[in-house]
Amino acid sequence: MSFYDELLEQEQELQFTTFTHDDAWTLGSGIRAAAHDGSLPVAIAVWFGPQRLFHAALPGANADNDAWLERKYRVVQRYGRASMAVGEMFREGGKNFDVDSRLDPTEFAAHGGVVPIRIRDAGIIGAVGVSGLPQRDDHALVVEHLRKLLAAQQS
Repeated sequence: MSFYDELLEQEQELQFTTFTHDDAWTLGSGIRAAAHDGSLPVAIAVWFGPQRLFHAALPGANADNDAWLERKYRVVQRYGRASMAVGEMFREGGKNFDVDSRLDPTEFAAHGGVVPIRIRDAGIIGAVGVSGLPQRDDHALVVEHLRKLLAAQQS
């Protein structure tokens, strides 16, 4: 199975039945606690539509990480899938997102780290993202905590 196929499977797996403002805080706080414990230099954001419900930046993160979050979030909004999945879709097709998407690379980044928050049978209501690590690590940190929140909601 290709990495892109794994990302597509994650899209099916990572779907909520509900997601509230409190869930956004729980999700963001959980990522922040793990990043703090691991001394990870990241910025973290959780969006509900255009509204940012959670933001944190740990030591070592800077304003560039916030800009990366925004650029990756625009990709999620535009394509309706994780920023990592969009980048992989282009790479698997032998294309370069920055050139072939025809989008301004100063505004859009198809690098891993922002994942849509999807309500089953409804669609995307927001996203959660991390910036500051290599892109696969950004993505993995987000997915890990989405899975934890889903498991907590289902128990």
